[in-house]
Amino acid sequence: MRYRVVLETDENGIIVARVPALPGCLSEGATRAEALRNIQEAIEGYIESMEAHGEPVPPSIDEEIVEVSV
Repeated sequence: MRYRVVLETDENGIIVARVPALPGCLSEGATRAEALRNIQEAIEGYIESMEAHGEPVPPSIDEEIVEVSV
């Protein structure tokens, strides 16, 4: 499954990762790579919890975000 992850740097330089499609699903890391590893684990745990409680899992995304310079 694929979900959009938003990365932002907080005032202390920590990378915060959140998943808009999964309310409350967020993690952080000292580096971008660490934040991405941590949010992947958070997503897996979030989905496992939803399935264990019989809740519907939000659908995977099918999109591509591309930056264009002009």
